[in-house]
Amino acid sequence: MFNMKTSKADIPKYDLEQFRAVHRMKENEALGFGYNSLDRSRFIPGFELYSSSGVVRDIGPLRSAFYRVSLTVTGTLDMQIGLEHYRHQPRTVACTFPNQIFSKNNISADAFGYYMLFKANFLDEVLPAGRLPGEFPFLSTAGVPLFCLSEEELGAVVDLVKKMDVEVRGDRPGRGRAVQLYLYLLLLEVRRSYERQRLDHPVPVAAGHALVSRFQKLVGEHFLTRRQVADYAQMLSVSANHLNKMVKEVTGKTASDGIREMLGQEAKSLLRYTDSSVAEVAYTLAFSDPASFNRFFKAETGETPLVYRNRNR
Repeated sequence: MFNMKTSKADIPKYDLEQFRAVHRMKENEALGFGYNSLDRSRFIPGFELYSSSGVVRDIGPLRSAFYRVSLTVTGTLDMQIGLEHYRHQPRTVACTFPNQIFSKNNISADAFGYYMLFKANFLDEVLPAGRLPGEFPFLSTAGVPLFCLSEEELGAVVDLVKKMDVEVRGDRPGRGRAVQLYLYLLLLEVRRSYERQRLDHPVPVAAGHALVSRFQKLVGEHFLTRRQVADYAQMLSVSANHLNKMVKEVTGKTASDGIREMLGQEAKSLLRYTDSSVAEVAYTLAFSDPASFNRFFKAETGETPLVYRNRNR
């Protein structure tokens, strides 16, 4: 089925400068917040700030080259990061980091919030990029990417968001430096909540659940080049049979199903966000021929690649 001639370089990954057309409905909406209607000439390099007003209602699966921190103030929505599924509720903060595949959908009519996008080196003058995951564990694969703030914590974070808004839409000297400092303070406030809830010392879970969580994270990182259950069993120092058994018990699906699900997400991303032909997508994902890819995609999604592409354009 696979010829394994692909590489990550073939897979679409959005830079910050390319991303606006993907997550905003219009370029010229008169929505007076952050970058919602800000002229590009006034963007602060490496950073963008938006409210959810004007955001597309369904995004992904896609991969970005930057960090994303979102805050849901009201309403609900569903989010998937790799193989892990999450539900945003009011007061939810959610984070993704470079190279993760994520998607959002089922956004409720009353949903409202804010989100920040920033490159890894944006905070270099405050905190070098290499230290970000260690300083803020929710920005790393080992951390918890989504959790709820208290009302007081929410107020403190929203206050910092609004201060950033004043800076990005104003003309005062040093606005870029001010936003750097406010973003660092926002991440610090989020970390305080993270530590208050002892998310940096999670409650021990059953060995099977811990194994499955590690498996899901590994699949999210390596599925493009490692597509056999035995590959992940070796990384986890367990037998393939044991891994399959644990994944089936915890998720109701096999380990192979998880690998196929991630591959399906990548296929959706290529079909939705690139102009590559179906045949080109098939070969990019290392299928031996387009017919094999069509069968795989139909089995995973219930529709052909062309039907999916036309429905999501």
